[in-house]
Formats: sequence, structure tokens, C-alpha cells
Amino acid sequence: MAEFHQSAPLSLEDAVKRVLNKYSDFSGRASRAEFWWWMLAVWVVNIVLGTLGYYVNFIEWISWNFSIAVLVPTLAVSWRRLHDTGRAGGWWFINLIPVVGTIIFIILCIGQSQPQPNRFGDVPVN
Repeated sequence: MAEFHQSAPLSLEDAVKRVLNKYSDFSGRASRAEFWWWMLAVWVVNIVLGTLGYYVNFIEWISWNFSIAVLVPTLAVSWRRLHDTGRAGGWWFINLIPVVGTIIFIILCIGQSQPQPNRFGDVPVN
């Protein structure tokens, strides 16, 4: 019988570090954990800054700058996540279709990772 080796789960901190280290790398693959931890971190920071910006004017400026700063890393990790599911990164553009496109994109990103190396690279390590 074949042995099954499972690596330790990717932590939020490790996922954020990995995305920032590959901030403009659109090649390769990103695991579900890497993608969803990053999205959670960005979402939480945006919620906090948005809430504070409601009460303090200059925070709104910080919030806008944060959003601009994470734009490329978010696009890159999304592109790599699509690669991990076996799809070309160009599927990201489905987001440009209001509502329905975003729902389809989320479903694609929720999908299973391909368990073997594919045309985009080796299986990402958690």
C-alpha cells in the first residue's frame, strides 16, 4: 500500500509571506490555502481600514493606498490559483462580468487542486 504524506497546513502568516514574496509572479501555482488566507487577510484589513475611515478622514487615504498596494499581489495569486486548478490565468477576466462573473470566479477558486504536476508547474507545497 502506498504511503500518504500530508504536510502541515499553511498558516495565515506563511501564506501572506508567500504571496508577498511572489507579488508579481504570474507563473506557477498557488494552493487553496495560500489563496484563501491571502484573500481573508486583505478583506480583514480593508474592513478595519474602511470602518476607521468612516470616523477618521486620513484613514480613508491609507485604505486607498493599501488597496492599490495589494492589487498586483492579489491578481498574481488569483492567476496562480487558477493554474492550480488546471485553468489558464486568463479565466480571471471573467470577474469583469458583473455579479455572475465574480460568482463563477469564486467557484473556480474553490475547486480542487490538481494533485499532480500540470502544465503550470509542480504541486504547491503547503
